Amino acid sequence: MPEKKRPDNVVFNEETKKYDAAIKPYGTNVGAPAIISTDTTAWKNRSISKVNHKIQAKYLELKAEYEKMMLEYEYNKLIFDAKFSFEPVIGETYHLYLRENGEHFLSMIAPNECNFNSIGSFYLNVDQVWIKVSDPVD
Repeated sequence: MPEKKRPDNVVFNEETKKYDAAIKPYGTNVGAPAIISTDTTAWKNRSISKVNHKIQAKYLELKAEYEKMMLEYEYNKLIFDAKFSFEPVIGETYHLYLRENGEHFLSMIAPNECNFNSIGSFYLNVDQVWIKVSDPVD
């Protein structure tokens, strides 16, 4: 027996053998509201702008942190290459000076107690990294 023909505007699910127009996520008759796509251009442009600003801010933070780390590396290299005849104690502040012959040396003598050419004062932290605590006093 041939199947019963239904008009095109009748929604009948052949798998479940039920009329299921009410559960469809879209309109199924000519009286249903039109499906209109939302213009997302403004939202995309705002989002792109926000993401670009966020990424640029993060980049600038990382760049500043990198520059700070490189400066710390240069100071540590300078101190470890300097001449000194004592074992620095963790938690103490020492002073880096430049001799007239261009040689660097580390001293326990503060810049206000001598006439040496001061590079700066440095603190030896628990990781044995030298942290600059002050610049030379002019």
